[in-house]
Amino acid sequence: MALDPRARAWLTIRHAPGMGERLLSRLMDVYPDPEEALAAPAAELKQRAGIPPATAAALHRSEAQPALEDDAAWLRPPDRTLLARPDPRYPALLAETPDPPPLLYVEGRPEALEERPALAVVGSRNASRAGRQDARAFARDLAASGFCIVSGLARGIDAAAHRGALEGGGWTVAVQGCGPDRVYPGEHADLAAEVAARGALVSEFPVGTPPRRSHFPQRNRIVSGLSLGVLVVEAGERSGALTTARWAGRQGREVLAIPGSIHSPLSRGPHALIREGAKLVETLADVAEELPPPRPVPSEAAPAGEPEAATALAGEQRTVAQSVDFHPTALDQVVNRSGLTPDRVSAILLEFEILGVVAAEPGGFYIRTPADGARGT
Repeated sequence: MALDPRARAWLTIRHAPGMGERLLSRLMDVYPDPEEALAAPAAELKQRAGIPPATAAALHRSEAQPALEDDAAWLRPPDRTLLARPDPRYPALLAETPDPPPLLYVEGRPEALEERPALAVVGSRNASRAGRQDARAFARDLAASGFCIVSGLARGIDAAAHRGALEGGGWTVAVQGCGPDRVYPGEHADLAAEVAARGALVSEFPVGTPPRRSHFPQRNRIVSGLSLGVLVVEAGERSGALTTARWAGRQGREVLAIPGSIHSPLSRGPHALIREGAKLVETLADVAEELPPPRPVPSEAAPAGEPEAATALAGEQRTVAQSVDFHPTALDQVVNRSGLTPDRVSAILLEFEILGVVAAEPGGFYIRTPADGARGT
């Protein structure tokens, strides 16, 4: 498949000697069309965008850069995309941040970066079993209700969040701290392939870039920048998850944290965030208080060809629906009748509220009927 001319033009500029990220961003501000930038005289590039003469001269030379050709070769398959900041498909939330990456290498669905509201779920690489279970359960239920789950493909909480989103039939986005041709850690190659099939793998680094310690704080600003908020599940005092939460705060995003045992070192990060004003999260309803509800979307986990109405009340959802009356039913009654955990019942009721199946009022939840009109909240 031939490479899009605009993508090749951006790669030509990206790989010109002396063209760093900040210089590239400045040039994009002046020349949103890369071919116009390549055609501009060196003096104009210096005057309008501050491009040094040597770098400007390199843009006008035609010799191929090996790194450019590596990027071009990686981009040829149809499921791979280069998004430049001036591209209308570039995620608007990320573009609003103070330091958005000028180029994103995307494998999978570019629309996954913006079409659904996103929540980042992050935490320790050395997570406890309970922490991984919490991350997986929250991500599953949030994805099922229409959120895209963003994380960093790392061991521990990140991997659990991606897997939970996939189980929920939703979309998930993994932001990497290495080139798009690599998967780090390597043991997550199969998970990365699933993420690309049902969402997107994203990197700001060119092909061939190895994972380096300094890349991950950079990566974290994209994780938070793509998201409406960041949910921290477990994190030590120096965890990279706290870096993501700090980025979120600077970017005007919501910061949420799940508390843990006072005896666990992995609780110190979330507890510190809560002391600083992060939302304490115990159930899905706590997340819903801070973030706007997403539009209902059909689950991709449902068998092909099965009507959405039939799958909407399958399994545990049907059990909960049968446990709610046409008059207000208290949450503990629904829990007792269904035999499910309070968190799972709360998650399903939230889905039902979004879909308009149930409504809530101070006395509890009730099944909506066409005659209900404005009754309930």
